[in-house]
Amino acid sequence: MKRWSVYVVVCADQSFYVGLSNDVSARVAAHNRGRGARYTRSRSPVRLVWQWDCISSEDARRLEGLLKQLPRRRRQRVIVGDAGALGPLLIEVAERRREVLIRRPASF
Repeated sequence: MKRWSVYVVVCADQSFYVGLSNDVSARVAAHNRGRGARYTRSRSPVRLVWQWDCISSEDARRLEGLLKQLPRRRRQRVIVGDAGALGPLLIEVAERRREVLIRRPASF
């Protein structure tokens, strides 16, 4: 089973790019070769500054979406490991996952 990770890179212009991948090092290398996201093509080189491993691609997509919605200052707090900034995001991902599991009928 592949592990999915959400990652943040800082671009040459000091902007952040948030993405997800099941091979972060290969994805960062692709960004630096100009083969990554359109956003990073004109802003390379990029440098990996944060990564969070998720238990499923769905959780990774949810966390990625939540991180992309954060203002820059709060995203910076997450990157430096401020649990107060990251905690609510993880709780929200967990709550959404629980809701999906509750709504999903049990299969036998």
